[in-house]
Amino acid sequence: MDLVYLHTFREVARLGSYSKAADELGYAQSSITSQIQKLEQSYQTVLFERHGRGIRLTFAGETLLSYANRLLALYAESKEVIAAQDTGTMHIGTIESLAAYYLPPFLQQFRQTHPGIHIMLHTGNEPKLIEEVKAGNLDLAFLLDTLCTEQELETISLREEALHIIMPPGHPLQNQEVVGPRDLDGETLITTEDGCTYRAMLLRQLKATGTHVTLAYQFANLEAIKHCVVYGLGISLLPRIAVEAEVAHGKLVTVPFRNEPQESFFTQAIYRKKKWQPAAVQQFLAMMVRKM
Repeated sequence: MDLVYLHTFREVARLGSYSKAADELGYAQSSITSQIQKLEQSYQTVLFERHGRGIRLTFAGETLLSYANRLLALYAESKEVIAAQDTGTMHIGTIESLAAYYLPPFLQQFRQTHPGIHIMLHTGNEPKLIEEVKAGNLDLAFLLDTLCTEQELETISLREEALHIIMPPGHPLQNQEVVGPRDLDGETLITTEDGCTYRAMLLRQLKATGTHVTLAYQFANLEAIKHCVVYGLGISLLPRIAVEAEVAHGKLVTVPFRNEPQESFFTQAIYRKKKWQPAAVQQFLAMMVRKM
């Protein structure tokens, strides 16, 4: 018998309603009804009966609830024991800039404290990462985007990220305190690939303000973008964290980009609300939050 059915049965008993259990568990009400019917077929008895406007357990249902509680508690205990072994593989998704310039120190620290956990890092753009988390293919993902509001996902904001226009030293814009969309009129831009959220924001604001630019190059690789800017082939919009080394060595200059209207971008962790998270995933997230 599927333990999911017993869990559903327990929630219906606790809430006294099929519809409330459906809302709580994230199922369609028809799925709740089907699961209870399969339990009743398996035990060849009726588990719930009408009571006023709600439902209540039959005698057989009360008996089964006692066993369901014990079985589910034993299952939860087994998961805790396995998780406490501190071994296994954790699948984390992220975008290239965070994989290269933000996550490595955290990954190193986690490996030192959890040597038995193997981390598989998967990169992609934000829409793809969101879908992979929702599908259960990733334990969690780190985005650089406006705050994720997907109802199926939990979002933890880790820090606000500064977006800067990057340019070679001596560029006319380098002495400005901030650069807005209109300041880019006539410039040659080197952009990230389609699917990048801050690229989409920049192009959207350029269009809204009637700003004319030349889109010269488009790269998925941030190092390629930075090298092209260093050689004077154009300017670009990137997270400040991605260019700190080049700025420190005098290869690039950056000026904060002012959104019109303001759109704030955050490094954030996302994971499924309804998915059980192994202890390692919970500990990795806790470590990230402590460093905020």
